[in-house]
Amino acid sequence: MTKTNTEILARQKTRARRHNRVRLKVTGMPERPRMTVFRSNRGISVQVIDDLNGRTLAAASSLEVKESGINKTRMAEKVGELLAARARENNIEKVVFDRGSYLYHGRVKALAYGARKGGIKF
Repeated sequence: MTKTNTEILARQKTRARRHNRVRLKVTGMPERPRMTVFRSNRGISVQVIDDLNGRTLAAASSLEVKESGINKTRMAEKVGELLAARARENNIEKVVFDRGSYLYHGRVKALAYGARKGGIKF
């Protein structure tokens, strides 16, 4: 069954409202930047952002993970580890975790676990 434009727009509007609710509480500063997650059906990406200066300090994506044959949850954990390595290269050890409009469950939780395993504190 295909979804109508109204159903798709309602879902996008609901997601944007959830994301704004989280963003009101989470802000990245230079000493503790914001680590934000984007999750799609196929992959996951994460950025470390300094909101004060509007700069991305480190980023990682599931497209960069070279392992094949692993599930999406394990892939998210690998992306978290990759981001942690890149963030530590830029002397970033503490971040504020911004889960966006996603629940802290599944791939988002696995990504956070991988980042913590890589040495990032939040």
